[in-house]
Amino acid sequence: MITLHLPKGSRAALAGGSIVLIFIVIGIFAPYLAPSDPLQIHMDHRLSLPSWEYPLGTDHLGRCVLSRLIYGTRTSLYCALIVLGVVFAISIPVGLIAGYAGGKVDQLIMRIIDVLLAFPSLILALAVTGMLGPGPVNLLIAFAAVWWTGYARIIRGMVLQIKERDFIMAAKAAGSSHLQIMVRHILTNVARPILVLASMEVGTIILSLAGMSFLGLGAQPPAPEWGVMLNDSRTYIQTAPRLMLFPGLVILLVVVGFNLLGEGLRRADGRMHE
Repeated sequence: MITLHLPKGSRAALAGGSIVLIFIVIGIFAPYLAPSDPLQIHMDHRLSLPSWEYPLGTDHLGRCVLSRLIYGTRTSLYCALIVLGVVFAISIPVGLIAGYAGGKVDQLIMRIIDVLLAFPSLILALAVTGMLGPGPVNLLIAFAAVWWTGYARIIRGMVLQIKERDFIMAAKAAGSSHLQIMVRHILTNVARPILVLASMEVGTIILSLAGMSFLGLGAQPPAPEWGVMLNDSRTYIQTAPRLMLFPGLVILLVVVGFNLLGEGLRRADGRMHE
């Protein structure tokens, strides 16, 4: 009998990656996997128990809970990836410039980041969302505007370490421009740690977005979104606790999946540098 022994980091990455892949497939094929329309109201079937027609039952408006969970996967992953993309689109150039330029440029950028980091990120995001108004677009803007600072600081630290290495000195001696050095030599060397960091943060972003929607600042009813589902089911926590249980378990599972994937990639990356 052949036994496959994987390092702990690989096992964690495999388990987390499998969970993430399942949710990605569910999000892509949501229209084909959902048993019914997630927005269709059937007052005759409100608060129905699980059945063949409604595998996870219905909510207070008779909508299929399973269908809303499936479509909520698409919404949550889509919004989280947008936030992550915008955050790194800001933090990567800022971190590269601050770390590579140094001097007054670095000091100016870092003072701005220090001021923004002085405020708790969620509180600042709440303030920005409060000024812009509730809604998924404004919430994405608020998160992107707040969360880039921490990543820019981390990327700057990576750049400070790499720019003093011999191959950077050789590139300067060969006549490479500053832009070529930052893109071809520095960015390519920090790309792997950035990907590891990104995979670890998707779960946090999904959890934060669901929390904001639960507070009424993100996606708005009747959107099939996990935080909205939790908010809608608060009134029925005693009479129909399953309405809060199912979206809560889904959020827990996808966050654990991304955390396992990120932790596994981090361990694998650490072994590569040993």
